[in-house]
Amino acid sequence: MFDARLRRVIDPPLNRVGSHLAALGISANQVTVVGFVLGLAAVPLVALQAYEAALVMILLNRLCDGLDGAVARFSVMTDLGGFLDIVLDFIFYSAVIFGFVLAQPEHASYGAFLIFSFIGTGSSFLAYSTFAAKRGLTSSLRGSKSLYYLGGLTEGFETILCLTLMCLMPNSFWILAIIFGSLCWLTTATRIYAAVKTL
Repeated sequence: MFDARLRRVIDPPLNRVGSHLAALGISANQVTVVGFVLGLAAVPLVALQAYEAALVMILLNRLCDGLDGAVARFSVMTDLGGFLDIVLDFIFYSAVIFGFVLAQPEHASYGAFLIFSFIGTGSSFLAYSTFAAKRGLTSSLRGSKSLYYLGGLTEGFETILCLTLMCLMPNSFWILAIIFGSLCWLTTATRIYAAVKTL
């Protein structure tokens, strides 16, 4: 919901760092993969209930997620880069929730509900972007992207806020999972509505 507005704030510093990384010969895909590995490191930390350490890994993952696009803008943007960015992000989001399920098996059903909800937002996002590309639709609200980004209540900022709150308030994991999962289904519903109106 806030991603487009936040771009005006976060893009300038990310672009400065990204230009330096590109000048050093570091590729956007390398940044993406490093970020993914850091993100996956959060899973065993969450499972072991080392929530503060896990949060550091999660935030480093998100930093890399912003930097890979900045590096690409100062080197070369590729379809593979766009593919890796979105696929590894979706795996990362669900993996962290899986870590919470391992840490709190008594709340596994709530974690399952949230991952189930991620399927709705992820599939509606990717399906819409596929047909948007087929119809030549474009959008620059979220910066230069490899595919069409259809917004919603639960985008990147809201997801990272949810994961952060879960790490800071682990006893409230199940409540946050219900709330965020429900918001994800609202996002999915609005995307389906948008598809019906547009396609």
